[in-house]
Amino acid sequence: MKSLESIYNPILLENQNTNNIDLELLNSCITGTYTINDDGSIDVDGSVELNNKNLTKIPFKCRNVSGDFYCHNNQLTSLEGAPNTVGGSFYCFCNKLTSLDGAPNTVGDYFVCTNNQLTSLKGSPNNVGGSFYCYYNKLTTLDGVPNTIGGSFKCYSNPNPPYTELFRIVDNVKGDIYYSSITTPDDKDKIRRDRDVKTTLKDDELGSLDV
Repeated sequence: MKSLESIYNPILLENQNTNNIDLELLNSCITGTYTINDDGSIDVDGSVELNNKNLTKIPFKCRNVSGDFYCHNNQLTSLEGAPNTVGGSFYCFCNKLTSLDGAPNTVGDYFVCTNNQLTSLKGSPNNVGGSFYCYYNKLTTLDGVPNTIGGSFKCYSNPNPPYTELFRIVDNVKGDIYYSSITTPDDKDKIRRDRDVKTTLKDDELGSLDV
């Protein structure tokens, strides 16, 4: 069992590459332990808290983070430096992002990129284990939506992509889809019915389904 000291105080192993890494910032924002790899990237057994620091960029390159990654409420214009994999949730809301390029490839729980300036979802993770929230952006298309979303998908309060784009992603989303804050109950029923139809039709019948 890990001691409380090793859980709450990051451990810097010997002979690690610390060039160009702000160790004071690193130690202050990590809950857990970390290892600095030979290429300067960082593996974190725990969570990273870079939120509310007025950052314009992610200050170091994480490779894998077992817990959550918080970089919300900053001035980020890019996700360069974000981890490749996040075991928990990834929060990058309330920044100045115009693209999700550099986002993790896999996120185990929630992915929240609300309140940015995104016009598409290109660069999104391939797989999100929990819900995906992208409302309050400037989305005009759903291009780039993850291949798998284990929870709900919320994209309301955008300029709203064509409604038919939702039918392209129903198989990607395991939970409910929230398209617009003024979506009517009939609209939501239509999305659900479309998913039901797709799961009951045979593959050869899907080709003729105009959705």
